[in-house]
Amino acid sequence: MSMHRLFAEQLRCATGATGQVDVVKLGELVSAAYEANERDRHRVIDASAHTHDEVEQDLLRTREFLDTIVENIPIAVFAKCAKDSRYILLNRAGEDYYGLPREQMLGRTPEEIFPADVARVVNEQDRRVVDTGEPMFLEGHLLEVGVNGHDRVVNSRKLLIRDGNGTPQYVVGVIEDVTEQLASQARISHLAHHDALTDLPNRSAFNAELDERLELAQEALTSFAVLSLDLDRFKEVNDVFGHPVGDMLMRAAADRLAAEADGAFVARIGGDEFMILMPDNARREDMLTLAERLVEVIGKELEIDDYLSQVGVSVGIAVYPDDGVDAATLLANADSALYRAKREGRARVRFFESETDQELRDRRLLQHDLRQALEQNQFLVHFQPQARMDGEVIGFEALLRWNHPTRGFLPPDRFIPLAEENGLIVQIGEWVLREACREAASWPRPLQVAVNLSPVQVQAGDLERSIHQILLETGLAPTRLEVEITEGVLIGDFTRALNLLRRLKALGIRIAMDDFGTGYSSLSYLQSFPFDKIKIDRSFISNLEATPQSAEIVRAVLSLAHALNIPVIAEGVETEAQRAFLAREACEEMQGYLVGRPDLIERYLDLVGVTVERRLYA
Repeated sequence: MSMHRLFAEQLRCATGATGQVDVVKLGELVSAAYEANERDRHRVIDASAHTHDEVEQDLLRTREFLDTIVENIPIAVFAKCAKDSRYILLNRAGEDYYGLPREQMLGRTPEEIFPADVARVVNEQDRRVVDTGEPMFLEGHLLEVGVNGHDRVVNSRKLLIRDGNGTPQYVVGVIEDVTEQLASQARISHLAHHDALTDLPNRSAFNAELDERLELAQEALTSFAVLSLDLDRFKEVNDVFGHPVGDMLMRAAADRLAAEADGAFVARIGGDEFMILMPDNARREDMLTLAERLVEVIGKELEIDDYLSQVGVSVGIAVYPDDGVDAATLLANADSALYRAKREGRARVRFFESETDQELRDRRLLQHDLRQALEQNQFLVHFQPQARMDGEVIGFEALLRWNHPTRGFLPPDRFIPLAEENGLIVQIGEWVLREACREAASWPRPLQVAVNLSPVQVQAGDLERSIHQILLETGLAPTRLEVEITEGVLIGDFTRALNLLRRLKALGIRIAMDDFGTGYSSLSYLQSFPFDKIKIDRSFISNLEATPQSAEIVRAVLSLAHALNIPVIAEGVETEAQRAFLAREACEEMQGYLVGRPDLIERYLDLVGVTVERRLYA
């Protein structure tokens, strides 16, 4: 292989995928290049086929090629005489590294170039390479000479080159300045464990610190506190002033927390959430004092970029080992205490309390599970028959049930309020409407199907479009759909809700007022909208035989409805005595266990006109 091809191949092999030159391989290729040059020189001289001029030209081209490559390698390369360490070659990168022109180095020994202590070390290294014949490699070596004068970290390699007789001839070296590379790695490592916005430790660093604290506390039988913090009203700042101002406010709040934490470990774990680990064996009074001080200092007004803004902070505290002996339990309990602090008015400090916070934690877990329930088809629609007073079934109410994977079947009052809190009721309600309409459209008998609407659905969603689309998809006639609303639908934006109900009614959909008599303004709403039906709440029906007041209320509701020419359906009818009372008072319809319990529609196939054979094999 020619000198050019050998050197090119070695240079390629010494370059990694990122284009960075490997210092070790670079040293080897420089050494190999010199050795190859020496072999080529002897080979050419010995070749009888070449003239003297051709030999000189070939050697000149080889030296020029070698000089060009070495000169332009972006890492310092030098060669010295093996006998006295006198510099005989230095490339451009070497000049930059040493901060000296090569004219001041070539032909000189280390004693003539460097301070005495540096020259002594350089000579000792050179002698070791020459005497042993072994290459020397120093990684992460701190030198006080070189570019910019001081504190450069380098990787260096020195190799011995012998002549044809095995006599030491050259010491060849390469030096890679890795100061900036190591600084970049340090910055990357810092960013991996610190929050980019506040420079506080991040979630990963906090988890590692917590694990270490738990291990030490278990060995030493000590205790420590975990504080969970959440900024109050921070979202308002972002919404009003924008995210740049929000970022500045977040940094200012983080600085205040770190300054007031008395050396405790403070981390930002995401969003406007922070965590603090207090020192071991802190007293409960110290925990409370710190937490209350943080509430006070964060609550002070901040001036950010000419904006005056005030946020607050709520704090939840859990203590090892009383409130948990592992990281997951401690964090969950501190979070539960924080959740209670926010529910009780914000800018408060709360310690974990087993019974109270367990209930809140259970609610939050259930809210979390709700998000997966729709995706994993955990919801079911049960149907409860509605009948005239003589027992003839005229329709069904669609009732949502949740078949929770670990808790079993859950009634709506366990999870509907949670779904309303987090807004999932809009998606869930639309799913119930679609399932109920799809099922009712398949019944041979054109029975009514009633579906409950949440106030959140009316206020948040495009309900009219959604219902219209569902009716088109399922093919159910609008006149067969009845939506039930409570007084809560009309509270708030009364005009908007009323206009929506009128548009639904114009489509042919029937509107029923549910739980009539339990609200404050049910009577006034009857003046505002022509309801198609009133549903007497089950609480009055269940007490018909026990309290005279319930009977009088039911009589009054029926009398009012008859005067307004509005049909009435009584909920919760469970006994023949209750049915008989309602029949005597001319109540038109009933719903309850006496007629049928809520169940899958398969139980009521005969009532909807579907034979078993048709249902199974259609």
